[in-house]
Amino acid sequence: MTDYQFPAGFVWGSATASYQIEGAAREDGRGESIWDRFSHTPGKVANGDTGDVAADHYHRYQEDVALMKSLGLQAYRFSIAWPRILPDGVGPINEAGLAFYDRLVDALLEADIAPYVTLYHWDLPQALQDRQGGWVSRAIVEQFVHYADVVSRRLGDRVRYWTTFNEPRIFVTHGYMNGQHAPGLTDEASGPQAAHHVLVAHGMAVPVLRQNAGPDAQVGIVYALNPVEAASDNPEVMARQRVLDAQVNRWFVEPVLLGSYPDELADAPGFSALVVEPGDMDLIRTPVDFVGANYYSRIIVGNPQAQSALPDLEDSEVEAAEYTAMGWEIYPQGLYNTLKRLHDRYHPPAIYVTENGAAFDDAIAPDGRVHDERRVAYLRDHFRMAWQAIQDGVPLRGYFVWSLMDNFEWAHGFDKRFGIVYVDYPTGERTVKDSADFYQQVIARNGLPASRTER
Repeated sequence: MTDYQFPAGFVWGSATASYQIEGAAREDGRGESIWDRFSHTPGKVANGDTGDVAADHYHRYQEDVALMKSLGLQAYRFSIAWPRILPDGVGPINEAGLAFYDRLVDALLEADIAPYVTLYHWDLPQALQDRQGGWVSRAIVEQFVHYADVVSRRLGDRVRYWTTFNEPRIFVTHGYMNGQHAPGLTDEASGPQAAHHVLVAHGMAVPVLRQNAGPDAQVGIVYALNPVEAASDNPEVMARQRVLDAQVNRWFVEPVLLGSYPDELADAPGFSALVVEPGDMDLIRTPVDFVGANYYSRIIVGNPQAQSALPDLEDSEVEAAEYTAMGWEIYPQGLYNTLKRLHDRYHPPAIYVTENGAAFDDAIAPDGRVHDERRVAYLRDHFRMAWQAIQDGVPLRGYFVWSLMDNFEWAHGFDKRFGIVYVDYPTGERTVKDSADFYQQVIARNGLPASRTER
């Protein structure tokens, strides 16, 4: 018996990102990305790992699509590598790069898997970083729109679902403000301007994507969202909670869905000098068809001395809580809270869980399997929270587990495994984990049973 039954038409999928899985970094005309440069810079990535080969998806995409089909995935969220399409960021189009995504989309459709395309999942062409400082320059707005036009003209006849940006807060704060991600800059004051250009580029790209993908196109943006909770009613703690919530959850959401920046950010570094051109906020507020929520954990404000596992934040550890290999508290209730708040406060037409998953120290057992019971429990508990959100009126349309396969986890290199499929990096061999089998059953029944023991 399935007690947590999801609505008919609910979409079950999995997600990846280009630099994290593709490899083929110097093949078929691909240009250098900021993550190529960053990962090859000594000391920036754990173990000196790079995405040069990663999971070798570029060469093994047919095998990977067959794997998706065997698991029953109904949708696959992946990103396009900008430097594979426009190696110099602008200028001549690299036909071989477009042809790869042609083949991938066709393979997905043949397998009856809906492609959900993300245009930007952090791998900016290095040429644009060198030439103009990347997102700090206003010039990048038109450059991104041109890139969106090129890709959607090519794939728009077959791809209905489009996302402009994945987690803009993360790549702005980590890439431009604290230096922990590519391009590795530490200019806190430049972050708000870079962020503003990202949002203007998003708003300008939305109508281009709709025009090229036709009347059925669905266009949105994806946010990294973490509920920010105060550990006490101390006025200082409460004040910090409000500012941190504005930085983490509202900075990029409210300009798109409300047309303004949060008042709490007015005194933050860089905001007082923010250049907003006439008409910018109207562009940014161009209506979207859906919002994607990437949820992993919550943040508790209470101990300013605590070192957060989310590098740009502070938090307080929870006694007796369970943590993932990333050091993130497992808190399923936070997913419900995130989805409900998105709906109640902003009323987007539709919401997707575009990423949710956990890293654990997986290993292949003597029987040749990967028994990741903790990930099974993690997913089960989060699926239940998603179900509850739907019961309470949230227009949740789908759920994408992060990640399809183990991959290059940014500054952590290959140390952290998020996949429901295990990747042996020296050989590229894929091994289905127990969590993938569990997910296959969830998809087949469009829900899950009430009992933890029933599989």
